[in-house]
Amino acid sequence: MSQDQIEILKRALKREKSARKSAEKILEDKSKELYNISSELKQSNLKLNNILEEKLSTLKGIFENINDAYLVMDLFGNVIKMNDGAVDLFGYDITKEQFSIPNIIYEEDEEYAYKSFTKLQQRGYFNNYIARVYTKKKEIKWVQINATTVFDKNNKPIAAQGIIRDITKDKEAQDLLIESKNRLSVLVLNLNSGVVLEDENRKIISSNIKFCKFFKIDAKPDELIGIDCKLVLEKNKFLFKDPSSFMQRMRDVIKGRVEIFGDQLEMVDGTILERNYTPIIVSGKIKGFFWTFRDITLEKKYNLSLEAQKEKYSNIIANMNLGLMEVNTDDEILMINQSFSDMSGYSEEELIGKKGIEVYKLNSQEEIINNENLKRKKGISNSYELEIKHKDGGIRYWLVSGAPNYNLHGEIIGGIGIHLDITQFRALEAQKEKIRKELEKSNNQLHEYAHIVSHDLKSPLRSIEALTSWIKSDNEGKFDDATLENFSHLDATIETMEKLISGVLNYSSAGASLLEEENVDLNHIVSNLQKTLFIPDNIHLSVLNKLPIVKGDKTKFEQLFQNFISNAVKFCDKEKGIVEIDYKDNNTFHQFSIRDNGIGIEKKYHDKIFKIFTLLNEREDSTGIGLSIVKKIIDLYEGDIWLESKPGVGTVFYFTIKKYKS
Repeated sequence: MSQDQIEILKRALKREKSARKSAEKILEDKSKELYNISSELKQSNLKLNNILEEKLSTLKGIFENINDAYLVMDLFGNVIKMNDGAVDLFGYDITKEQFSIPNIIYEEDEEYAYKSFTKLQQRGYFNNYIARVYTKKKEIKWVQINATTVFDKNNKPIAAQGIIRDITKDKEAQDLLIESKNRLSVLVLNLNSGVVLEDENRKIISSNIKFCKFFKIDAKPDELIGIDCKLVLEKNKFLFKDPSSFMQRMRDVIKGRVEIFGDQLEMVDGTILERNYTPIIVSGKIKGFFWTFRDITLEKKYNLSLEAQKEKYSNIIANMNLGLMEVNTDDEILMINQSFSDMSGYSEEELIGKKGIEVYKLNSQEEIINNENLKRKKGISNSYELEIKHKDGGIRYWLVSGAPNYNLHGEIIGGIGIHLDITQFRALEAQKEKIRKELEKSNNQLHEYAHIVSHDLKSPLRSIEALTSWIKSDNEGKFDDATLENFSHLDATIETMEKLISGVLNYSSAGASLLEEENVDLNHIVSNLQKTLFIPDNIHLSVLNKLPIVKGDKTKFEQLFQNFISNAVKFCDKEKGIVEIDYKDNNTFHQFSIRDNGIGIEKKYHDKIFKIFTLLNEREDSTGIGLSIVKKIIDLYEGDIWLESKPGVGTVFYFTIKKYKS
């Protein structure tokens, strides 16, 4: 090819596909003008085909039957001959459509293609040209091409021919191999263990960052390639506490040609390295040496600490007040501690090898023990109580916490039980239950007695009230003003006495324990009280935050809020009174507050007002019992009560109610 022809080929390679269509349109529009030129080109191609037929006739059978693709193109890149392999590779059929090499070259490889065709023009051939091409279906293929120039009789270049091999799969495999090699190199480079690979002459083939760090080598791993490893280690042997032993051991290991694992090297700075060695032997000959170094300083210290802890806890287990027993999957006793021996009365020699059920000696417990053993085999831990017979014949009660025992592979190999002697607790619990029942009976009797006393006290009062009413009715108009005033005092005294009796009855029942509890919506409680209590128009009652639903006795909560609201209303001395109820969640408690702008309470009375019959103001409608009832109810729910107050400004009562899990 001439230089001009190469330039024409370059321009053809850079043309877009649309350029060909545009050119065809232009050619069509100007067909008359180019008719003579077109005729000449046809004649030229005809002559070229004749020459090629003559040139290739001897090779026709060979090229048409080779497995690789084979094609011939003119000096403009138009394909004029191709075998079946080329048809299969590119997808074009030149008997039906035009096929041009510039149109199938991958964009990023165009510059490389120019250079290759330049070599073809200069040398008459090129070998192993590798690039990417497009098929007719726009698939990208990697190909390897060997091409030569075709000359006519006058040694003038008239075409080019080439054998094209599809190497797409080979290229993908090669890329994967390179990628895998790169990943492996990065992995080795950044391993947490120091690695060095030597050839048979102990020249370094590969190493990593950790190796350089361990041996204080001021160089990068790739800078060590080809250096004698003996010299590197000899230079840095003083990093170890015993340098000569370090080097001698290395020479002995290499001489032995046997794998070595777990050599421990102590360094001057306190670091402990583990050294491993593997000889690389091929056909009985040493081809290299592979060394790894791992920092086991923390591991060593941990093991020493673990041994100390093991010794410490072995002593604790042996002497703790909880009995410890280990059994295998057949319930055979493997180990007990001294506390278990003391609890059961049996020595270790008497129990080792026996089944756990033989220790307890009570047939009534056999079903419990068998069920618990099945749970251990399923990996279930739990606690349960056992009744056992002591060696001395006495009955004892144990609380047992059992758990499965695993080996290093996570397989269940038995069970471990922690035993607590609760015989005394059981006795105290029985005594406590007896006292509780007696106390409950006593409380019920006391409550019943309070009702009886209340009834018996109220009956004479009602009789006195009726009698005074009759006397006033029978003697209407006969009494003077002083006598009528005395009768009024008598009525007021009777009313006060009745309130006191009712207050005492409420007080006696306020702290009674609850037999049944329910969910109580305090929002409903307060809403109902607003409807039933007398609250003057000048006093505004409000709830600042939504109140919770609590578990308890509805009546007691009604008493609680009724007393707070009634007191706030009763002692309001302002033209516009306020009563504000607020709530906040205080972790394990509900916390409430009731604020008013009433007369207030002096600091010195803050502790006294919760005592029964304490009156700070002489009012006919006060008994001094309300706040004492409040205190008893709050105590019943394990809460607390306190207040903040300023005379003439108002009071805030705070109280808490303990939360209970449902």
